[in-house]
Amino acid sequence: MISDQHRADHMSCAGNTVLKTPNLDQLASQGVRFTNAFCANPMCMPNRATMLTGLYPNVHGVRSNGMILSKEIPTITDTLVQKGWHTAAFGKLHYQFNTPPYRIQDKSAESFGDWVFPKEGRFPVRENFPIPYYGYQEVETVIGHGPCLTGHYQDWLKERAPELEGSMRKRWKDIDNFFSVFCEHDLPVDLYSTAYVEERTTAFLERHAKGEYGEKPFYVHCSFPDPHQPVCPPGKYRDLYRPEDVSLPENFNDLENLRKHPFLAPYLNVFPGAMLRETNEKEAKQFIAWTYGTLALIDHSIGKILASLDKLGYAENTIVIYTSDHGDLMGEHGLLFKGPSPFNGVFQVPLIFRGPDINESSKTDALISSIDLPKTILHLLDIKERNHPPNMQGFDFTSVLSNPEKEIRDCCLIENDEEVGPKGPLFVRLRHLITKDYKLTVYDDKTQELETFGDLFNRKSDPDEMNNLWNDINSQKIRFELINKLLHENLKVQSRIPERIAGT
Repeated sequence: MISDQHRADHMSCAGNTVLKTPNLDQLASQGVRFTNAFCANPMCMPNRATMLTGLYPNVHGVRSNGMILSKEIPTITDTLVQKGWHTAAFGKLHYQFNTPPYRIQDKSAESFGDWVFPKEGRFPVRENFPIPYYGYQEVETVIGHGPCLTGHYQDWLKERAPELEGSMRKRWKDIDNFFSVFCEHDLPVDLYSTAYVEERTTAFLERHAKGEYGEKPFYVHCSFPDPHQPVCPPGKYRDLYRPEDVSLPENFNDLENLRKHPFLAPYLNVFPGAMLRETNEKEAKQFIAWTYGTLALIDHSIGKILASLDKLGYAENTIVIYTSDHGDLMGEHGLLFKGPSPFNGVFQVPLIFRGPDINESSKTDALISSIDLPKTILHLLDIKERNHPPNMQGFDFTSVLSNPEKEIRDCCLIENDEEVGPKGPLFVRLRHLITKDYKLTVYDDKTQELETFGDLFNRKSDPDEMNNLWNDINSQKIRFELINKLLHENLKVQSRIPERIAGT
């Protein structure tokens, strides 16, 4: 189970004193929760492709949003199908671009324009949706976020409430709705996308329990498109949390300092619908409150899905994983959303494992990356290494799941290429290295001279990331050590594709 843009600290089991997530808390109490889990890339498409392939973005090729994952890249779902599993996906996928392409000849099965406004000719949507899809034999997708949605969900909505599908179509006529902070809508709780993902997932489990897939075990990708903005939870969840009851981050008033940041300053608010949006106290508190309401609804549906596993007798022999593709700044340093920055809110993700032979009611501070999930899953399913997709780059964390005190990694490398527009407003490259004690960021930006600048934060003594140690005279030794480590970690993960095919 995966959500979109869910911060690691937005769960009550992670210490949040306002937001209540009883079902995620219960899942954590039955398994292992990672407190040091990080994405391999803080954007939707690159990290989702990594979690499917076990490859870093520079290897699988989806280095930013707005791309297409090559069908030639082996996936863990391909492996599972070959080993006799049935694979299915319900909800958001995002392995192909969803916004309008630069060239009309580039077509995507997940482009919202082609789904919402059908054109003449063959487009890979609806009845033409390509199955299998990256190893998934069954797909019912949601494209978009908040109340701006399409995909198979839109057809489902039209069958149940044509008037609501009509208002959804009207929202799509103004693309600013998709890139807004908030977006008003008329969708009730039972017809919202969260309910759709829940319904389609539990319907699959019921079909499987009836024997419709024979004796095949299942692998299900259950993917909620929220709490990614635009955020405006439906029904009672809209008023479940009040803006006056939420707290802003301790570093909320740091925006003036960022305007002097050698790298960030030119990019603040250049794409305010998706990247590094400057905010104010009123907007930020409303955004947090509605994000909490949206997460409460997701938590409710997760509870329903877990209850379905119990009812059908699958709970004891099913591995359940919950995570997200990346986080959100959520008011940190006066900013919302994500974007090319050195800050923890976009990197750290929730991660919970529950299943047979997994320790119960445990948490671990072992460093883990999203790139480790595919290899760990295949090992948990006893798929031998020789049957794994070739050249997977993550680590197997099964030993940590049985012994939470164990350590596998001493650092996490995060690749971060941001490309918005063919030549801007964003065309930058960052690399981040995270250890237990420090976080280092280096920049490559064609518009500035940044060779002598970076960000270095002490994760233990400066969790709010207010004191950049890059030029601190007492931190030079650790800075050089981390730069050296970043260089070698980056070298390790660079693509060796295509492989050499001749020579002595």
